[in-house]
Amino acid sequence: MEASKVIHAIYTDDDVLMSAVKKVKSERYHIEEIYTPFPVHGLDKAMGLEPTRIAIASFIYGCIGLTVAIVMMNFIMIEDWPQNIGGKPSFSYIENMPAFVPIMFELTVFFAAHLMVITFYLRSRMWPFKKAENPDPRTTDDHFLMEIAIHGNEAELAILLKETGAVEVNLVDKDEAH
Repeated sequence: MEASKVIHAIYTDDDVLMSAVKKVKSERYHIEEIYTPFPVHGLDKAMGLEPTRIAIASFIYGCIGLTVAIVMMNFIMIEDWPQNIGGKPSFSYIENMPAFVPIMFELTVFFAAHLMVITFYLRSRMWPFKKAENPDPRTTDDHFLMEIAIHGNEAELAILLKETGAVEVNLVDKDEAH
């Protein structure tokens, strides 16, 4: 049951946290998670996390929105219910495309934004009525928490974390922490 124990190191400054992350990573310890009250610039790179692919997903969602807009406008305005609006006959989609550009733009943005938000929530496993996984409520206010799994090395890890500027170092059971 040793593997389910973690050390929680609490910091009060984001700059101290950044240097601590770099020091802990250089000592070859694996940081499970870091809880912060606000986004810390560069923390993902310091932790060695892979870059996000949400921009690629957003581009694909925008292409889907553009396709839906083109197909929808072609069906509604050209095939199903052609209308002579302002003297512009509806013979083909290409002839009327300049009038359809705002709709194409809006549906591209709509699909990209909404599907990207849904993807983010699903990927982050955040859904309605989900219990918070925050191990210490102070991290929503003004403290930063670094969670490191231990494997029989808690003494030297605690010393290292105190040296990096941690104001508090606690050994906790991971199942009770969340």
